[in-house]
Amino acid sequence: MNEYKDLSLQGIWKNNPALVQLLGLCPLLAVTATVINGLGLGIATTLVLLGSNITVSLVRNFVPNEIRIPIFVMVIAAFVTIVQLLMNAFTFELYQALGIFIPLIVTNCAIIGRAEAYASKNPVQLAAFDGLMMGLGFTLILVVLGAMRELLGYGTLLTGADLLLGDWAAELTIVVFQTDSPFLIAILPPGAFLGMGLLIAFKNVIDKWIEKRMASEKANKVVERARVTGTDI
Repeated sequence: MNEYKDLSLQGIWKNNPALVQLLGLCPLLAVTATVINGLGLGIATTLVLLGSNITVSLVRNFVPNEIRIPIFVMVIAAFVTIVQLLMNAFTFELYQALGIFIPLIVTNCAIIGRAEAYASKNPVQLAAFDGLMMGLGFTLILVVLGAMRELLGYGTLLTGADLLLGDWAAELTIVVFQTDSPFLIAILPPGAFLGMGLLIAFKNVIDKWIEKRMASEKANKVVERARVTGTDI
């Protein structure tokens, strides 16, 4: 149980592939002009992570060390192709919006990194959970960054939800404020860099606050223990 808890914490916060490892930044910064674009790419990446981790864990004892990286890349490419074909069939407009960044999931270092560092050394259930948590952590940053940029740039949230969820989701669009001229810096690549920098800074602030609080609690426990020992004497 502790292993699953640690994997959850690592994937979503401590070792988040986007915030900490800074992997997959090219698609992350390129497609996050809206929440739905980020969510779509995040789901696709999570499915590839999940499938590739499970497969690599299953074949880990049968693949020679000398050719393990090419085999892992082939496995990842196979799952990217499956996801690409599914998106082409069921979410074609979103598939067009994401464009080249769907097949480029193959080159995402976070996926090959988890296959090599974790899935190739652990049983299937742990490898699958690791892939799921890493995918969720990556998707979370895509969605948050997309929300920041869409809100500042267009004054809306969930624009184009019907591209991912179907026609019924067109009503999910939230208009926060009306604007005649979009805030271009939020929509263009510089806005993605600025937003990503703010997210990383925010995480660092929280980490330092947690570290100080834990150090303070530890010091208080040491003082209390010393007082109890002194009383006993």
